[in-house]
Amino acid sequence: MLTRWEPFVGGNLNRLHNEMNRLFDRFGMGDSNSPELAYSYPPVNIWEDNEHVYAEAELPGMGQDDLEIYVSDGNQLTIRGERKPLEQPNGVWHRQERGLGKFGRVLTLPANINADNVEARFEQGVLHLTMPKSPEAKPKKIAVRAE
Repeated sequence: MLTRWEPFVGGNLNRLHNEMNRLFDRFGMGDSNSPELAYSYPPVNIWEDNEHVYAEAELPGMGQDDLEIYVSDGNQLTIRGERKPLEQPNGVWHRQERGLGKFGRVLTLPANINADNVEARFEQGVLHLTMPKSPEAKPKKIAVRAE
């Protein structure tokens, strides 16, 4: 009779292997086909109501002059920017975990947007976007006739 050899009791090696795969998938370095698992910067929340689509992006340490926001093709939101390195002429870095450099993210919105009336606010490192839906994207009430 043959049995499978487990180098660690209870299959801990397999569990470690699975956790490492999940970690690499989360940061976009794995072979996952799910774009939702890949880490993207900046992190963004998007939701909608009948009249608007809303978005919030976390951008700590950024200034509004470092950001570019575009709405194109009716439903494509682009957020671009650059996080510049902090100048430390007399210091020595011991840990540098915050990302630096240029970034860009393109998101597909759930409806077409009236790009001429988008409002953007930047408060305490959070970008708030209020994007009115285009007239054809808004729900229309249909009158029902009785015969």
